[in-house]
Amino acid sequence: MNWRESARCRDTDPELFFPIGSGSSFPALAQADEARAVCGRCPVARQCLEWALDAPVEGIWGGTTEAERRTLRRRRA
Repeated sequence: MNWRESARCRDTDPELFFPIGSGSSFPALAQADEARAVCGRCPVARQCLEWALDAPVEGIWGGTTEAERRTLRRRRA
């Protein structure tokens, strides 16, 4: 079975995972926090994060932002 079939976000509006506006604006931060909460309850968040680290994707994946994934990639290198 593909990990995506078990993802909590499958039952959530996809727009939640793509915060609008500046990454430091209150609406964007609140939206990112809400998305992270979904990821925090997800049984496949680790697989999602691993996938997102290997793919240049935007938005919240595996409970991380794009900036956080860039930092994780640098640490891996």
